[in-house]
Amino acid sequence: MFLLGSASADVTSMLPSLLMMVAVIAVMYFLMIRPQKKEQKRLVAMLNEMEVGDSVVTTSGFYGIVIDITDEDVIVEFGNNKNSRIPMRKSAIAEVEKANQA
Repeated sequence: MFLLGSASADVTSMLPSLLMMVAVIAVMYFLMIRPQKKEQKRLVAMLNEMEVGDSVVTTSGFYGIVIDITDEDVIVEFGNNKNSRIPMRKSAIAEVEKANQA
C-alpha cells in the first residue's frame, strides 16, 4: 500500500512540470515554427507566380527584369545594357513586382 501511495504522489508532482513543458513547446511552435512555414509558403507562391517581364530584387539587392524562366533558374537582365543578362537560381529572388502593376 505504501508503494502505491508513493507512486501516485510522484505522478502528481510531475504533472505541473509536464504541463509547463507542453506549454513551452506550444509557445515555440506559434512564435517560431508556424510563422517560418507561413513565410516559406508565401515565398514559394511568389516564385511560382513569377512571369517573364516581372521586375525582381535579388537577395543581394540587385534590381532586374526577368527575361526567361526554367524550372530551377531564371535569366535576369540588369540595368539598361541589354548584354547584362545573368542566369541565377530562383531561390536568389527576394521580391517580385508584376509587370502590369508598375
